Amino acid sequence: MHDEIEDRSLRARRLRQGARAARADELDRWLAGLLGAEPGMALIAVGSHARRELTPGGDLDLVLLHTGRPDVAAVADRLWYPVWDSGLRLDHSVRTVTEARKVARQDMKAALGLLSARRIAGDHLLVDELRAAVLADWRADARKRLAELAAMTRDRWAAHGELAFLLEGDLKEAHGGMRDVHVMSAVAASWVAPAPSPRVRAAYDFLLDVRHVLHETTKRSADRLFLQEQDAVAQSLGLLDANVLLRIVAESARTITYAADQLWRQVDRFCAKPAGRVRVERSPLADGVVEHDGEAVLARDADLTDPALVLRYAAAAAQAGLPLAPATVERLSAAVPAMPVPWPAAARDALVALLGAGQAAVAVWEALDQAGLIVKLLPDWERVRNRPQRNPVHTYTVDRHLVECAVQAAALTRDVARPDLLLIGALVHDIGKGWPGDHSRSGAVVARDLGARMGFGAADVTVLETLVRHHLLLPDTATRRDLDDPVTVETVVKAVGGHEVLELLAALAIADGLATGPAAWGSWKAGLVAELARRADALLAGTVPLRTPEPSLEQFALVRHGGGAVRVAGSQIIVAAPDQPGLLWRAAGVLALHRLVVRTVRASAPGGGTAVLDFTAVPEYGSPPDPAALEADLRKVLAGRLDVAARLSKRAVRVRRGVVVPPPRVTILDGASATATVVEVRAHDQPGLLWRIGQALGDCGLQVRGAQVDTLGADAVDVFYVVDESGEPLCDPERRNAVRERVLASLRDSPAIRH
Repeated sequence: MHDEIEDRSLRARRLRQGARAARADELDRWLAGLLGAEPGMALIAVGSHARRELTPGGDLDLVLLHTGRPDVAAVADRLWYPVWDSGLRLDHSVRTVTEARKVARQDMKAALGLLSARRIAGDHLLVDELRAAVLADWRADARKRLAELAAMTRDRWAAHGELAFLLEGDLKEAHGGMRDVHVMSAVAASWVAPAPSPRVRAAYDFLLDVRHVLHETTKRSADRLFLQEQDAVAQSLGLLDANVLLRIVAESARTITYAADQLWRQVDRFCAKPAGRVRVERSPLADGVVEHDGEAVLARDADLTDPALVLRYAAAAAQAGLPLAPATVERLSAAVPAMPVPWPAAARDALVALLGAGQAAVAVWEALDQAGLIVKLLPDWERVRNRPQRNPVHTYTVDRHLVECAVQAAALTRDVARPDLLLIGALVHDIGKGWPGDHSRSGAVVARDLGARMGFGAADVTVLETLVRHHLLLPDTATRRDLDDPVTVETVVKAVGGHEVLELLAALAIADGLATGPAAWGSWKAGLVAELARRADALLAGTVPLRTPEPSLEQFALVRHGGGAVRVAGSQIIVAAPDQPGLLWRAAGVLALHRLVVRTVRASAPGGGTAVLDFTAVPEYGSPPDPAALEADLRKVLAGRLDVAARLSKRAVRVRRGVVVPPPRVTILDGASATATVVEVRAHDQPGLLWRIGQALGDCGLQVRGAQVDTLGADAVDVFYVVDESGEPLCDPERRNAVRERVLASLRDSPAIRH
């Protein structure tokens, strides 16, 4: 079935390539007819039409060359107006050879266009004269022009990001996009670097086809592959689904990125070196590895029969902060024997040293990956290689996320007793995403096999298996459970079993969060994870973990004039008011009105008919609201003089057309607490979600004792600790089911607008 889909996709791609070529020929004939037989004139194409790659939404870039004829304006009008009338978008210019040559020496975009110019009609000699002059100038000024082009390229990369790891990347301008291949061809024209390889050209052709289909599908000329368009583009390309599309886009973009990075290193060396021959020394880095001309290469006496040589070479380069020489990597890929099972200790130590190099390990790993060496070393890697994560929380593909996690873990190796297990655990913690089912469970099985293959002892293999199985334990528990509930910490201690695993999991949680992206990790989550780890460590040591102190009512005025009082201290917002049903969700509604995103809330009743709500909340944007304004609105809502629902409905989330929002899910978690019923809600995030859920729980006659609220991108995972009228957990199955249905109904009836 896969082969059939691949063959169908290939046939469709060839048809599109043929369609682009046929369209170029048709346009050429039409434009040549418009120009006619005009002596001393020539019409040339630049850009995509020059390359015979004009997509449905592409621009037509034309230059009318002339020898100084006074009637050139009339001839130009005869060309441009029919093009405009046809609906094609036109970028045009009229120049003599001297003028065009001068512009090319001053304007990089013009120079790049003219380097690939193609004659459509008119005087051959005029076109040859221009191309020869532009090319001669480009080569004569290579050091200056290539340095300028390098700076422009890196600015473009910074502005558009890395295509392989973007959920909605720009196929043309991003790092690894089509523009990089155009630039490679321009550099090759200077004789400083070779032309794009066949592998790079194949990657480029695939991106060109994606761009072609994107223009056809959307009827627009934009080059960003938006989420809502990916399924339709995949179908038109003959691919199974959007995940397959993104995986091939990532593969293609990484191929281009790797080639571009090599090219610019070569250009940088060319621009930095003085003219003439320079003696280059070879400095030893490790057994069989030396530095040569700013790259790590093999020593002349390197033992190519040593299976550990690849990892020793990579580790030495990463520890020295050097790139791998492409020719050396290719040589190793072809010559080094397969790694024995179990691995020799030297190979395992080299892998740990490679990962421990931190950020320098990323480029080295990518070079090994591009040569197919990673899959040779770790066959299970193939399942996660270039695997997309179609979720805005995740910055990277699965395989790159694993490498980035190891990079983040390298900064934490001083905090754990077994840095080697931390680094390997970070590298494989999400390896289960290549298999169906719960990735933590399936990944634990893979990690166990990998650990044994790498030669770790049985006890260490068990630790690796536990790390992968429970890598989400601390962040999920810290953000979705009440830390003051004894069951919470007891559950963690039971899972980890000992101090060594606990400290490894705590470090892995930090590395995983940082490697996932800014939406997945912040000071709030870091503080909760650290506090949970501290309490679990105390319980493992046989001491009673300290509970979170109750908020002091003496720190702010309490229940002035029968109303409520509010105290704001950074992200902590304490609300004190007369105890009454529904106080929590009403206060949450007020915070939502003031554009505060609630992260946690804990309710307590210190006595005297007063309830205290301790919120952790952060502004959606900007500065925190004025405490006096919060207090005024709280008084209004308690007195029934503020319509929270009406005001929140005006801020309903607008979901972009084509984006499918998964349905909400409500689960009652058994065994999560001995003193309350724990209700977990997963839904599309929107203003006032906590208020809406709390109101539904209040309608069921329940009191919310506390809540943990976590937002991952556009998804909210909210957990509520509720008790009935007598302060006890819910035991009646019918009532528990009624609560679940009532909360679901409140979410289905939310005012979110899909357009």
